[in-house]
Amino acid sequence: MAAVAPDRRSPERRGRLSRPLVLSAAVALVDQEGLTALTMRRLAADLGVESMAIYRYTPGKEALLDGLVEAFFVEVNTRLRSSAEATGGDGPERAWRAELRRIAAAVASVAHAHPAILPLVATRPLSIPMARRPAPVLQLTEHLLAVLERAGFDHATSLVIYRMFVAWSLGCLLVDKRQVIDNPDEPDPVLRLGLHRLPADQYPRLRAMVPLLAEYDDQEELLTGLDSLLSRMPDAPLDSFYGGRAR
Repeated sequence: MAAVAPDRRSPERRGRLSRPLVLSAAVALVDQEGLTALTMRRLAADLGVESMAIYRYTPGKEALLDGLVEAFFVEVNTRLRSSAEATGGDGPERAWRAELRRIAAAVASVAHAHPAILPLVATRPLSIPMARRPAPVLQLTEHLLAVLERAGFDHATSLVIYRMFVAWSLGCLLVDKRQVIDNPDEPDPVLRLGLHRLPADQYPRLRAMVPLLAEYDDQEELLTGLDSLLSRMPDAPLDSFYGGRAR
C-alpha cells in the first residue's frame, strides 16, 4: 500500500481552527511572553495560518483581550465542575461559606496558572455591559448568586455578599501579582524583589517586611481573609444549605 502523504494544509484549511483553539493559543502566548507579545499577526503565526483567518473567530485585538477573560473563566468553571465530581457532590450540597471558599480557591489556582491575564480579569468586564460579558463570566456570577439564594438570602443581601466576595478575591490576588520579581535567580529576598534599591533610611518599614513579601502565600491569605469576611455576614436564613427547613 502506498504511503499516505501528510496533510500539510493549515489548521484552518483542515477545518481544525476554532475559537477555543484560537483562545488557547492566545493564552499560551501570553503565559510565555506576556500581553505585549499578543498581536493578531503573531497569534496567526503560532497557529500556522494567515492573519485574516483569525478574524473569523475574534474581530480584533480588543475582542481578543476579552477572549482571554473568557478563557480564564472557562478554566475556573471547569475546575469547579471537576472538583465537585471528585467529591461526589456539586455546589448546592455544600454550606454556602464552604462553596464560596471553593470558588475562591479555583479562581486563585487559575490566576496562578495565568498571572498575566489576571489584570484583564479585573478590568475588562468594567468596559462591557453586563449582558455582553462572556458567557463563562455570567455563568460563574449566576452560580454565586444561586449559592446565596439557596442559602435563603434575599436579593439585597446576596448582592452585598457577592460584591464583597469579588472585591476581596480579585483585590487580594492583584496585590500579590504586583510583587514582581526583579531577579528570580537571586536567593536573597531583598535582592530578588529588587528592594535593595530602596534607601533603608527612607523606607525602613518596607525593608523590614521583605521576608513577608518574599514568602507571601496569596492563596492562604485569600482564603483566611475570606473566612474572616464571611464570618461577619449574617447566618443563612435556612437551617441547612440544601433542602433545609426555614427557621
